[in-house]
Amino acid sequence: MSSAQYFERTPTVGSKPSTITLALADTTLTLTTDRGVFAHGSIDVGTRLLLQEAPSPPAHGDLLDLGCGYGPMALTMATRSPQGTVWAVDINERALALCAQNAAANGLLHVRAVTPDQVPDEMRFAAIWSNPPIRIGKAALHALLDRWLGRLDDGGIAVLVVQKHLGADSLAMWLSERGWLVERVAARHGYRVLALTQRATGTQP
Repeated sequence: MSSAQYFERTPTVGSKPSTITLALADTTLTLTTDRGVFAHGSIDVGTRLLLQEAPSPPAHGDLLDLGCGYGPMALTMATRSPQGTVWAVDINERALALCAQNAAANGLLHVRAVTPDQVPDEMRFAAIWSNPPIRIGKAALHALLDRWLGRLDDGGIAVLVVQKHLGADSLAMWLSERGWLVERVAARHGYRVLALTQRATGTQP
């Protein structure tokens, strides 16, 4: 699969779904994946690390999985926040269909798989999780993060996982320069898990 395939709204690669199991300490999920979607046929190493190391999301409120793919992060958020609403956002139509299908199959009816434009403009998030699409390029990535991290609610936390060799440390520096308080909560398998909290007082984006 082309590295750009899962960035497309409508993947052109033929569908070939498969089923995998995501087993974590606190939950086990059965997930359908497909070609044309990020990490099809497996749980991405970085995603798994975030799921193992991220602070638990709040029990209530609106939560965001930015770049949900077939849904491993969104569904894990939903199991850990049964009274919350999880907004699973992606531009890939096949990914959104899979995420919605997987949420229903696992009985997680408080997951909403939507395109970016379907998220209400006034929505603010108590937590954001993301394995961001680094390969879209630095300018596009920075614009994406500015757009969505700016919607983190007061007291909220965003958790990102990024490969070290794809610029995790430089991204952490850029986020700090933007005023975010950045903590590295884990570093394994060539990945960094970064926790972001509210901007320093008086800092402008």
